[in-house]
Amino acid sequence: MAHECILDLRPITKETGVTAEDVAKRLMDFGFHAPTLSFPVAGTLMVEPTESEDLAELDRFVEAMIAIKAEIDEVAAGTYAVADSPLRNAPHTARAVTGDAWDRPYSREQAAFPAPVERVDKYWPPVGRIDGAHGDRNLVCSCPPVEAYEGELV
Repeated sequence: MAHECILDLRPITKETGVTAEDVAKRLMDFGFHAPTLSFPVAGTLMVEPTESEDLAELDRFVEAMIAIKAEIDEVAAGTYAVADSPLRNAPHTARAVTGDAWDRPYSREQAAFPAPVERVDKYWPPVGRIDGAHGDRNLVCSCPPVEAYEGELV
């Protein structure tokens, strides 16, 4: 019996430009840890609910996915360009939604509280989206140089 499922977002990406990463990052605004991206198949999410999750938590996840699908539908309908959508700009930090400048076509409330239940015990991501591809190409190693380990063999 499998304990995970693969959500294939490639047809949605082809139709709307919304990527698996957009969905994963938006889930953070709902208080969920972003699922595994593009493994074992590029353009997919691997969702792994565990036996420790109760029905209420599984229902909360399903409600979040339904809300995210509605935001994808808004992109498809032209309400937002994908680049200006709550999906592409996720996750939304407290600083981003409370700062003076807000130039997005959706409300701060939609950014911060995409589900009414999230007003209690809201998880605020500490940082917004990073450019992962840039980081992959420009690795900065913070570990000591190899020379620091000379003579440590036992």
